[in-house]
Amino acid sequence: MKVEGVDYRSIWRDGDRVAIIDQTRLPYEFSTLRLSTVREAAHAITSMQVRGAPLIGATAAFGMALAMREDASDTALDNAVEMLAGTRPTAVNLRWALDRMSRRLQPVSATSRESAAWAEAESIAEEDVVINRAIGKHGLPLLREIARRKGGAVNVLTHCNAGWIATVDVGTALAPVYLAHDEGIDVHVWVDETRPRSQGLLTAWELGAHGVAHTLIADNAGGHLMQRDVVDLVIVGVDRVSAEGDVCNKIGTYLKALAAYDNGVPFYAAAPTPSIDFSIEDAFTEIPIEERDADELLFVQGTNSRDQLERVRIGAEDTQAANPAFDITPARLVTAIITERGVVTATREGLAAISAEKTR
Repeated sequence: MKVEGVDYRSIWRDGDRVAIIDQTRLPYEFSTLRLSTVREAAHAITSMQVRGAPLIGATAAFGMALAMREDASDTALDNAVEMLAGTRPTAVNLRWALDRMSRRLQPVSATSRESAAWAEAESIAEEDVVINRAIGKHGLPLLREIARRKGGAVNVLTHCNAGWIATVDVGTALAPVYLAHDEGIDVHVWVDETRPRSQGLLTAWELGAHGVAHTLIADNAGGHLMQRDVVDLVIVGVDRVSAEGDVCNKIGTYLKALAAYDNGVPFYAAAPTPSIDFSIEDAFTEIPIEERDADELLFVQGTNSRDQLERVRIGAEDTQAANPAFDITPARLVTAIITERGVVTATREGLAAISAEKTR
């Protein structure tokens, strides 16, 4: 995607280092960083300099390449996997990418591991882009049909950020939106602010950069807008999908699904197949829900009247805060799941069909 007319991906190899867009600076400042070590890659994930399940997976893969550049021994390989695996517990893409890197590197001699690691990491990144474009292609007809039926703007509501900066490029939930916009469909996005990390600001930033009409709203406004019949469909990303079709995503997604169900608004989850965890039978007990620092709730970041970035406290010093980062939306509330292999029902049978397709 473009930033001020220049093509960017959210992560790329830069010689013997890895370049990323520092998402903790957005939307106030566009800034890139260079990662030189596996520890720096791990910090980028934990600090949310990179965020979004597909991008976390790609960053972990590149982190393994940085680790093998430093030390390609078996011990270093195992240590790198352990370090990176502990950075974020919820998104399955992290574990998926590390398992794939391990399978590729373990049989390789130490003298060849660095080059093999770079090649595999770059392959994971390229595949992510292909997957996301395919998700956009399969989701586009949903927006086309609404536009045909309405004869006016298609109003999409989304939660958190599942655009191109949450992936390597293109995005998941926003991929159909970008394709619709580029095709000339009149599309408008209601953007949840998504407290406490305010990832909606990132969504608004990238939609604006691409010229897509959008409006930022408070998280609690979604149900009201659905009642007013100004939301045609909801599309969200995922951090993990269970074998039964339950969707784990950013905290607040469940409430949007409930409101959509009550108002007859279609609710779609855009999920690359690496985010589908067929080992999870009971999402409500088996998916670990990350509990993040309470300070994310008690402080906010923004620019002051002098355009300086500031962090200010909004809660009293003795305020206790709980900060679960994700919730589970039961499959019964999910209209369908948009994958790179097609749009499927949020059921074991629907997901099994695309798993069989992958096997073939």
